[in-house]
Formats: sequence, structure tokens, C-alpha cells
Amino acid sequence: MSTSTHPLKKYTRSHIMRTTTCPGCGIGTVSQAILRAIDELELDMDDFVFVSGIGCSAWIPSPFYNADTLHTTHGRPIAYATGVKLGLPDKHVMVVSGDGDLTAIGGNHLIHAARRNIDLTVVLVNNGIYAMTGGQTAPTTPRGLTTITSPHGTLEHTFDISPMIAAAGASFVARWTTYHPRQMTRSIKKGIQKKGFALIEAVSQCPVQYGRASNLGDAVSMLTYFKDNSVRISKTQKMDAAELQSKIVVGEFVDTEKAELTTELAQVKNKLRASP
Repeated sequence: MSTSTHPLKKYTRSHIMRTTTCPGCGIGTVSQAILRAIDELELDMDDFVFVSGIGCSAWIPSPFYNADTLHTTHGRPIAYATGVKLGLPDKHVMVVSGDGDLTAIGGNHLIHAARRNIDLTVVLVNNGIYAMTGGQTAPTTPRGLTTITSPHGTLEHTFDISPMIAAAGASFVARWTTYHPRQMTRSIKKGIQKKGFALIEAVSQCPVQYGRASNLGDAVSMLTYFKDNSVRISKTQKMDAAELQSKIVVGEFVDTEKAELTTELAQVKNKLRASP
């Protein structure tokens, strides 16, 4: 009996390891969107350095991708990635990590990298909860949701990540859910090609922690929820706050050209070398 080989297998270390994700997790969809983007751009994994932090989503590139990876301390992947990009400006440097890692302890690194507009591509997997460590409240957990650290309901207001990073100064910002893998792939391709800071927020299902806490149930139920509650950003201008309540705004928020940090630093160095 003949067997087929997955077309993206060549980019992974699947011959020596297996994934660690729970059944129904959306991380596999996000991972394939990343690899498909690289494949469609006909880029080589040797041209990339992947950086991740701590959490479920950090395991997407490290050690599963057959590429140079840095699996860093909690909340610090963008700080490490900044150093890599400044030291190796010709490399595509991609950060892949979760909402807890990048917007809680790593929040300042995220907004300042966007402000500096350094040429990084950040794929931020947002599952709305701290999933790996038991299901605690995260900066993206909806108000009122009962978690193990908010038994009477979450009182904190949530981060709306994509508009926040757009306001901080990023060159490219997009948000899609795991119900939109083709759109996500196209935006990741744009993010890789963008000369500047690019954020792709991937809203993903976590049936084991978030699904249980929110009563949304299994992966199919959560994907159906994404389908029924996602609204394209182009349609939001005709909607009021009440209509947008509990909706997931998807699409490309920013796509612009502006001065990029690595390029400007190189120009300063060249100027200093040329001066007497």
C-alpha cells in the first residue's frame, strides 16, 4: 500500500519527534499556515531564525521546525529576536509565541518593537487563556470568564491586541482565526515580505482549557463560533459598539511603508565609517 508524504514535512523535524499539542488544538493550523507561507514564497529555512518564549505556542518552531531556533525565557522572545535581527540583518527573523507570553510579561517588548518598527515578523497565537499551566486568566481573557485564578469571574479588561500594535506603530498588522487558514497564510506571507514590524494575530481554539472554561466545548464548536462571530474589518465602520460586542474583528488593520530600525542603523554606521 502506498503512503503519501505531507508536502510541508520537509520543513520539520518530524522524523525525530512528535508534537506536544492537545487534541483539537489550533496550533497545528497556525504552524501549517507559517510553513505554507514560507513554501509559497519559495524561501529556504536556512534564511530564517525562529524565536519563541514559554507556552503552548512557543513549541511551534522549537524544536519542531528544521531551522535555527531560540527557545527563550518567558516574555522575552522579542528582546532576543531584536538582538538576532541587529546582528544578522539579512535573516528573516520570526517570533512565534502566545498571547500570555507576548502581551503579559512580554507586553512592553511587543509595543516597543512595534514603535521602533524593527524588521521582525511576529505570529502571536491568541487562545484567550494561559493554557499550558492550567488555565489561568490572561490579558486576553474576556471579562466575566471563570478560570482557576478568577473563580468569581475575570474582573480585568482585555487587550485588543491588533489595534493596540497598530497604534504602537507597526508597518503591518493582521488578525485571523484558525477558521481562516488561507487568509492567515496570505497575511503571514505579507508579514515576511514587509520591511518593518509585522504582527499576525492568530485567534486559536483551546478546547482543553478555554473551551471548558467558556462552555464553548470541543474544537468543532469553537471553530463554528469563530465562523459565526468573525466580522471583516471593512464591515465594522457601519456597525455600532452594541453590534460589535463579542465579535472577532478580522482582516488586515495596517499595511504601510515607513522607516525601519535596522536599515536606519546601517545607514548611521556607514555614515560614521565614511567620516574622517
